[in-house]
Amino acid sequence: MQFLKTIDDLEALYGAPGAASLRKVARRMTPLYRQWIMASRLCMLTTVGPEGTDDSPRGDDGPVVLELDPGTLALPDWRGNNRLDSLRNIIRDGRVSLMFLVPGSNNVVRVNGTAAVTADADLRAQFDRGGRQPATVIVISIDEIYCQCARALMRAGTWNAGDESATLPSIGEIIAEQTDGEEGGHDYDQAWGARAAATMW
Repeated sequence: MQFLKTIDDLEALYGAPGAASLRKVARRMTPLYRQWIMASRLCMLTTVGPEGTDDSPRGDDGPVVLELDPGTLALPDWRGNNRLDSLRNIIRDGRVSLMFLVPGSNNVVRVNGTAAVTADADLRAQFDRGGRQPATVIVISIDEIYCQCARALMRAGTWNAGDESATLPSIGEIIAEQTDGEEGGHDYDQAWGARAAATMW
């Protein structure tokens, strides 16, 4: 198998990008990009660090980010597994990408930029949920915003495929597989729902 080695070789296979794909890029929030991003309750946060890349889902019960100004977004770091992969990467290399999804739409809006992590009390308080606040907030300086081609989600039938989760192994089963049965399993799966509900925020 041979691999492409140069950008010229790559571009020769694909040709020039369409004009609209270049002209749709904004450098800060616009009224229509704002409307789209504020409708999103789920985004994928991609970071890069010395150990490689990380992609982490981020979700909320309303807009997943807060607009601080047209060039700046704030993303709360709600409770998770405390691996801190994304946060470690951001502290060492601030480059990030976010992909915003909205159920039913085959389009995805991407934000590329640089990020920093803060534990600022006033900013954390803006995300208060019944007295609970995120431990930190990721502040993203926008370099560019643009909408992705819809073909990937259309090919996958993302929003009309139905629930296919019954065919998947459970997380408890995966943990048991990776720990030779020392952790995870049925008991992990049975306890997960209540544990998640009690630690959602």
